[in-house]
Amino acid sequence: MGFDEMDVDTIWMDGEFVDWDDAQVHVLTHGLHYGTGVFEGVRCYDTEKGPAIFRWEEHLERLYDSTKPYDMEISFEPEELTEATLELLRRQDLNEAYIRPIAFYGYESLGVSPGDCPTNVTIAAWPWGAYLGEDALENGIEVMVSSWRKHASSQVPTNAKTTGLYVNSLLAGEEARRNGYREAIVLNKEGNVAEGPGENIFLVRDGELYTPGLSESILDGITRNTLITLAEERGYEVHENTSISRGELNTADELFFTGSAAEVTPIRQVDNVEIGNGSRGPVTEELQQAFFDLVERRTDDHDEWFTYL
Repeated sequence: MGFDEMDVDTIWMDGEFVDWDDAQVHVLTHGLHYGTGVFEGVRCYDTEKGPAIFRWEEHLERLYDSTKPYDMEISFEPEELTEATLELLRRQDLNEAYIRPIAFYGYESLGVSPGDCPTNVTIAAWPWGAYLGEDALENGIEVMVSSWRKHASSQVPTNAKTTGLYVNSLLAGEEARRNGYREAIVLNKEGNVAEGPGENIFLVRDGELYTPGLSESILDGITRNTLITLAEERGYEVHENTSISRGELNTADELFFTGSAAEVTPIRQVDNVEIGNGSRGPVTEELQQAFFDLVERRTDDHDEWFTYL
């Protein structure tokens, strides 16, 4: 579904609510030319307790942390961005939405150094279903290991969610789709498993969970953190600071992606090699169910993770 087909008409920009079609920037905006922006992807769920943003505070904290390597200063306090987001959802009657806050160097000069370029801040929200397809949540997806490698943290900060770095994600994801796969898996410079183009990855073997550590050049995913917590609460041993070789993907009992957009998506095949029994595995199914029970508030657990409208 394209934006033109969605019932959304408002975006918050630098302290003002503006019409969707008027939310524009200059063609010489610094962030457009050099990828100097940071962003978040957050979901609001229509829960049994009313609309609620999932782990908003953690996403907001990561947004501000992502600005630090770039000497970018957001002139709005976190409380202001929170109220702007809640009001944006209310104005558009969005009980369930994907929320995109972004801060970027704006229009002033076009040297590589941002100089006196202002930091612009924008928040948009719109309806967005399952990122990798509704069927993917139940049946899983086919992925390929990309020929593109994940950039290393010694090259650019991998713990910052930076706009320009997603060129790496685009290359990997589009390579996979051109070859008939739904998504990619990206290896790091050492040849170990890093993550998906926009997802963290988990491997299940002998009833235990493994996920690449932060030293493997991954983003410190908030949904990743959520699944680690849910798994440990259910008695699973989680190895969260490990290296996973490419070959281990093929011999895994189960694999799944996590992310704010992807939520919890099973992986049924890697490079035409069937994973487990070729469908969503029992551990993935249990944790996926626990995740959706949580975010749809069919349980009272972790109410502190929710910001209600």
